[in-house]
Amino acid sequence: DRLRKMGIQVTIYDRYDRAGGLLTYGIPGFKLEKDVVMRRNDLLSEGGVNFELNTNIGIDISFHDIRSKHDAILIGTGVYKARELSGIGSSNKGIVKALDYLTASNRSNMGDHVPEIENGELNAKGKRIVVIGGGDTAMDCVRTAIRQGAKSVKCLYRRDKKNMPGSQRETQNAEEEGVEFVWLSAPKGFVGEGEVSGVVVSKMRLGAPDSSGRQSPEEIVGADYTEDADLVIKALGFNPENLPTLWDTPELEVTRWGTIKTDFKTHSTSLPGVYAAGDIVRGASLVVWAIRDGREAADSILAFLDTQTSIAAE
Repeated sequence: DRLRKMGIQVTIYDRYDRAGGLLTYGIPGFKLEKDVVMRRNDLLSEGGVNFELNTNIGIDISFHDIRSKHDAILIGTGVYKARELSGIGSSNKGIVKALDYLTASNRSNMGDHVPEIENGELNAKGKRIVVIGGGDTAMDCVRTAIRQGAKSVKCLYRRDKKNMPGSQRETQNAEEEGVEFVWLSAPKGFVGEGEVSGVVVSKMRLGAPDSSGRQSPEEIVGADYTEDADLVIKALGFNPENLPTLWDTPELEVTRWGTIKTDFKTHSTSLPGVYAAGDIVRGASLVVWAIRDGREAADSILAFLDTQTSIAAE
C-alpha cells in the first residue's frame, strides 16, 4: 500500500488461493475477522496491486525469474515449518500440525468445502482433544476446538503457567471457555495402533535456568501417565523454511536459526535490491511487528528505487 501510493507498480506472490498468509488462514476468525482481511485485499487490488495467487516460489516460479522481472523484492514469507515431535506412536493417525488444523477450520468458516473437516480428520467435534504447546498458536487451537464442539480440551505444557510463552490473557480466555491446562507435562509417546488413542505424558519439574534465563524442565522419573485423546494437535512453534536451498540462492545469507540476515534499519538482505521483513527475519512474532517492518522496508525500497532512477538518468 505504501509503495503503490507512491506510484510504484506492485505484485504480490502468494502460495495460497487467498492473500493474507497467517492473517487469512492461521489466526482464527474470533481473533481477527476475515471480512476485515478480505476487505483490505480488495482495497489493495482496487488500488492497482497485482496478486499472483497459488504461486509457490521455488516450485511454480523461480526466485531468479522473479528477480529478473522486478526492480526490487520484499521477502515476507513468514515461518511455516512446524517443529516436530518424536517418540513411540508419533506417526499415528490423529496427530496433526497446528497450522493444518487452523487452516482447515478457517477455510470451513469462510465457506470452503474442506473434506478434512467433513470426515473428521481435522474436526474436534465430539472428541477428546489434547493440544501440545504453550504459545499463542496453542491457544488458537484450544479455543478453536472448543468452538467446534469438542468433548474435552486439554493443553499440555512442559513448564508452569508463569513461564508460558503465550499471552496470559489468551490463557485466561481459554480457561473461561472450558480448556483444562496441564502444567509441567510433556509428551513422551503416543498410544494407539495406527490411530491415536492417548498421549504418554511425563511429569516435569523446573530446574536450573537455561541460557535464556528460564528454568529448564526436568523429567520426574516414574511419574508417567496416559492422557486419553482422539485428536492430538502439535503446536510447538515454527522454524523458517530453508530458503537458500528451496530458492536455489546460496548467496542469500541466513542466521544459524535459518532466518534471513538483514540490515536492522533498512531491512536489506545480502542480495542487491532484495529486502526482508516480518517473521522470516524475526522468527515467529506478532503481526504488529511485521506491519512495522514492512513499512520501514517499503521506505527503504523507495529510497533504493530513487537511487536506481538517478543512476539510469546519468
